[in-house]
Order: sequence, then structure tokens, then C-alpha cells
Amino acid sequence: MTSHTKGNNTITTKDGVQIFYKDWGTGQPIVFSHGWPLSSDDWDTQMLYFVGKGYRVVAHDRRGHGRSSQVSDGHDMDHYAADAAAVFEHLDLRNAVHIGHSTGGGEVTRYVARHGIPNKRVAKAVLISAIPPLMLKTPANPGGLPLDVFDGLRAQVLADRSQLFRDLSAPFYGANRPGAKVSQGLRDSFWLQGMMAGFKNAFECIKVFSETDHTEDLKKFNIPTLIIHGDDDQIVPIGAAAMLSSKLVKNAQLKVYKGGSHGICSTEKDRVNADLLEFIKA
Repeated sequence: MTSHTKGNNTITTKDGVQIFYKDWGTGQPIVFSHGWPLSSDDWDTQMLYFVGKGYRVVAHDRRGHGRSSQVSDGHDMDHYAADAAAVFEHLDLRNAVHIGHSTGGGEVTRYVARHGIPNKRVAKAVLISAIPPLMLKTPANPGGLPLDVFDGLRAQVLADRSQLFRDLSAPFYGANRPGAKVSQGLRDSFWLQGMMAGFKNAFECIKVFSETDHTEDLKKFNIPTLIIHGDDDQIVPIGAAAMLSSKLVKNAQLKVYKGGSHGICSTEKDRVNADLLEFIKA
């Protein structure tokens, strides 16, 4: 059982982790899962848009991220999905649309397959710039990224996490591309959210988002699913992600944003919001 302190907007999971969440509005629930190393704040633009359209919007901070507990253990996709399920069951969300970005797309995929579909709580799913089916290059996944890419990321976290997050915000939003219009404020927000995450938590999540295989999860999807990905995503290459996921999910709808970065929910928020609304209302 989960416990809840009224007005505090946190629940405590059965293994004692406090998970912070936002819950705005009424109507059909739309639930958002954030990427690494961010927090639910990364979805504020979408949440404000959809609460204004008459939906109930919910987003939580993953364990070790944002305002949730910086616990030592449980940094794996099964715990992330179980934490999410604990929040959604506490709020008794039904007929919900689950939207995940990047690592959050992995969380949504694992949640939908393990909890959402079996408990008949999920209506639709959206994966945006998402990590499934598998980011790591393996004999079965030749289009993935080699392990040394992720080892390098871990080394940078250990060497100077703050500088890494400043630097990483450029390829994340495509600010390093000619003619890019990415504000310093947006890049600062990425840095700020990243620095809110626990140090051990951010470090260990790299293994989670790079090595978790979601192939079997995706095969269990039997709900309308929209997959959105930029073809200039420098963080999660489209060929190793959306192109494969769209083949694994029955009748998935794939939308490719030409020139789109990894952070399209911010850099192309109006287009993303319009596409999400069209899909949700369909």
C-alpha cells in the first residue's frame, strides 16, 4: 500500500521512496514521464496547454530525480515503472493517455506492458524521442550505440557533472546546429533540472536508459500508439529507436519531425502539442 500526505503531493512507495507528483485539472487523465536527468518540470508547457483544453494532467519526478527521494537503490526500469504505477493507482487514474519522452518513453513502455494494460488503466500511449527498444549496440541490435559512448558519459558525470549538463544541453536541443534558435534560458533549465537529480541516481540511470531492452514490452502493446521522433536527434538516434519501435507495436502511428532535435517537446512545442491533441481526440 502507498501512503499519502494530503496537500503534500507525494506518495511513499512500498519500499519507502517518496515520489513527488503534480496533478492539475479534471477530465480524462494525460500522464507525462520525463527524461534523464530531468524532472516533471520538463513537461510544464504541455501540462499547462492540456489543462487548458479540459484534461487532467499528471506528472511525477522519477526516484532520484527532481523532488523525489534520492535513494541509494532501485535504479532500474522495473522500479521506475512500479513507482509510476503506485502514483497512478493512488490517484485512481483510468482511461489515461501515457506520454513519455526519452528515458520516460522507456518508463511508459515498461509501465504500459507490466501494469497499464493488465490493470485496464491505459487508453493510449505516446513515445517521443524515446529510448525503446534498446539504445545499446548488441549482436541483435547492430544499429545501437556502442558501450563506450555510455562509458564516456559516465566518466563525464564523475569528472564534472555540472559542466556536462551545460555542454549536453546543446546537442539535446540542437543548439549546435547552424541557424538554431535555442535560448540560453532553455539550456539553463536543462542544467538546473539535471543538478536537482541525485548524483548517484543520475549516474546509475545511464545504465538503465542504455541497457534496458523493451522489445518484449512493445510487443504487448494493444492500444493506439503514437511515436514521434526527430530525424536529427543527436541523443537517441531515430534509426535505433523509433524506426524499430514502430515495427514492434501493432498499428503504431509514426511521425518524423524533419530536422527535429531530441528536445522537440520544447523546441517545437506548438507542433508537438497539436499532434498530441489530434491523437488524443481521435
